[in-house]
Amino acid sequence: MEVLGSLALILASVIVLAVMTDRFFIPSLDAISRRLRLSDEVAGASLMAMGSSAPELAIALMALFTGGGEHSDVGIGTIVGSAVFNILVITGLSAVVAGGLHIHVFAVRRDIIYYVISIGYLTLVFFDGHVSLIEAVLGLAGYAVYMIVLIVLKDPEDDEEPAAALSGEDRPGQAKFAAWHQLEAVIVRLIRFITGPPERNYLWIFFVSIVLIVALSYILVEATIVFSAGIGIPPVIVALTLLAAGTSAPDLMSSVDVARDGRGGMAVANAVGSNTFDLLVGLALPWTIALALQGGTGINVGTGNLWISIGILVATTLVLFAFLETERGLSRREGWVLLLLYAVFVLYTLVSGTSV
Repeated sequence: MEVLGSLALILASVIVLAVMTDRFFIPSLDAISRRLRLSDEVAGASLMAMGSSAPELAIALMALFTGGGEHSDVGIGTIVGSAVFNILVITGLSAVVAGGLHIHVFAVRRDIIYYVISIGYLTLVFFDGHVSLIEAVLGLAGYAVYMIVLIVLKDPEDDEEPAAALSGEDRPGQAKFAAWHQLEAVIVRLIRFITGPPERNYLWIFFVSIVLIVALSYILVEATIVFSAGIGIPPVIVALTLLAAGTSAPDLMSSVDVARDGRGGMAVANAVGSNTFDLLVGLALPWTIALALQGGTGINVGTGNLWISIGILVATTLVLFAFLETERGLSRREGWVLLLLYAVFVLYTLVSGTSV
């Protein structure tokens, strides 16, 4: 009974977290970026990336401060699993639903190269199983450099006329998400009792969103620990699979939508950009906060299966890059291959019990 209860709590929290992020937090950040007159590149790399990756960041924070850091690997597992999910499922499903994706080669090369650099940062930090304050701050500095790169190295194809967006009624296959939209509508109505309309109360919504995301992330960490103990597997395995997929739901929904609209490059950029944020900020920011508050010399992190995790991240990125480079896009068949690879990753993780 405890196992079923914790699983139900995980699923309910993930659903509410996805709706909260997608329908309230990200729109409030969009309004803030417009008020601050930020460019699309800066807003996308900072506020929008923070919005779509807020669940992973909050879980990493809660996991690090829960039980004296005993379950910090839950946060790391969620971020690593989310990175694999984004590369394989978000891009793969977007290609399948849209019948293939057309991408801007320059932008994809730029973003993937920097993502590989962020994987290198992860390797450097985890190599000795110890995170220092300098190493934590280095991740944040690396993301600041990434924003500068986005501004300086602009895509020469950005000036092209974007594809016309389709209305909700015109999108093929929209009926497949009917059940989700009905559930989403109920949750949105309940949250709006607290927040009011997003168009006017964006600062209040920003504050409420932060509070709810942190609260839900705490519930997710605690429920994951109970659920994993009940079924006899490490909590990090649940984080790598169930939590990672659940927290990536907002990215998945938005990427599939823009892919249907004919903006395949944006779908790929969303997946890769979120991964860069997760590795450089989602891990580095909690470490920086913890080290600053505790005044310690460092944080110990598990490195039992470091090279397997790094290998999976690099391998999935190289597969995606190879597919995108062949015909300057991602075909529906290649999308199915990516989805199959994710199924293999989940099966391997569950059967072998391999964790980060």
